[in-house]
Amino acid sequence: MAAVRHVPILRGGAPYRSLDTIRTPHYRTREPFVEISQANAGLIRRDLRNQEGARATLAAFRAKELYGICARASGLFAESSLPLGDAAQSPEEYVRQVSATTGLPNAMVRRNMQKIRTVLADAEAVVNGLTRHLSAEVFDAGYAGDVSYFPRSDSLGVVLPSNSPGVHSLWIPAFAMKTPLVLKPGSAEPWTPYRIIQALMQAGAPPQAFGYYPAGHAGGGEILRQCGRGMVFGDAASTRMWQGDPRIEIHGPGYSKIVIGEDSIDDWEKYLDVMVASILENSGRSCINASGVWVPRHAEKIAEALAERLAQVVPRDEEDEAAQLAPFADAGVAARIAQTIASELDGGLDNGAARDVTARYREGGRLAVYQGCSYLLPTIVLCDSAEHPLANREFLFPYASVVPVRQEEIPRALGPSLVVTAITRDRGLIARLLSSSNVGRLNLGGIPTCKISWEQPHEGNLFDHLYARRAFQVAV
Repeated sequence: MAAVRHVPILRGGAPYRSLDTIRTPHYRTREPFVEISQANAGLIRRDLRNQEGARATLAAFRAKELYGICARASGLFAESSLPLGDAAQSPEEYVRQVSATTGLPNAMVRRNMQKIRTVLADAEAVVNGLTRHLSAEVFDAGYAGDVSYFPRSDSLGVVLPSNSPGVHSLWIPAFAMKTPLVLKPGSAEPWTPYRIIQALMQAGAPPQAFGYYPAGHAGGGEILRQCGRGMVFGDAASTRMWQGDPRIEIHGPGYSKIVIGEDSIDDWEKYLDVMVASILENSGRSCINASGVWVPRHAEKIAEALAERLAQVVPRDEEDEAAQLAPFADAGVAARIAQTIASELDGGLDNGAARDVTARYREGGRLAVYQGCSYLLPTIVLCDSAEHPLANREFLFPYASVVPVRQEEIPRALGPSLVVTAITRDRGLIARLLSSSNVGRLNLGGIPTCKISWEQPHEGNLFDHLYARRAFQVAV
């Protein structure tokens, strides 16, 4: 058995090996794969006493210099060997290590790696999108012309998930906006945030701008309490305690959807590829994956067509470039999700009926075992009512409900939806979607829900989260 790698804490960018460690296993062999130093709440609290000093190190750089650091870091992240504890980590080692602890196939890790590379390379364009093209002088001088902004906090604390590396691209712009970062990685995905930090430091970023604290729930809570601004990723249960706290930007389930209008529904087959990509991309693990297709007619035909296409997706080896499904590192999680769906199929009659349309296109059940690992096979559920418990659900695999709904009920019937792809030219429907607070991101036309424009906010606006505008006048 190969030696277990160690991932240290980073305190002001400097490695620190803790006596308290956890070991995360390989998703398939279940043998210990990586040892991760753990930070307790006291250490985190002590380190965060001087957040002003960390901000001062970034304030000494001009914004254009930070954009340049990000651009240089993009190549280092994707192409170079970078420090990992006491050793070095090549790009291919990074891909294999992320795959080993998360279960993501290598091809998916590489695609996520390219997303991160793009955000680093285009940091200036991303920040311009977030600021609506304010001058960089706003960061350097505090004002530009008659517009002035001030930082809401000396740092951004981020509690990160383990589901997919691409999610780490969401906090990168904070560095380019002169905000130090305090990161708690997910226990199964310590690799990506550590590698991004190393790439930035190798590119010239001041080490003091980064804290990296693998920790338990108490440590994550301490980070969010001590930092003036925070981001937290997780399911509804794990993020509930931060609901209503304006300091914390919550990234929970997306409940993203595709909506087809009356004017386009008879041409639904033209958009089948868009629906499949929205459901399947990244093994359905992202909040921007479609978990619902809401249509005024042809619901059964659409469900059957989606089921037939998605039933062709089967587990493959992690090194297979055609792999589109990721196993669950914890088999118990997969079993619980499968049981939840089964129980709600059987128990939703009070709110209409639902049917697993994919069942007749696959052999065996929804839960499958391949090479000793648990997979959930793509599932399309046809609901006859928007009130059914499976009509508006999200799971960590390619799952979507197909729901019949009258056009006049949209968007009210959708509920909160991170992304809505609306395939329609109906001006009334478009106007209602544009004015709805339920729609976080709107794609008009055949755009997959998972297609991101990095020059626009993904969920909320990080600039607005980190900076506030002040009234400002200058005597002439």
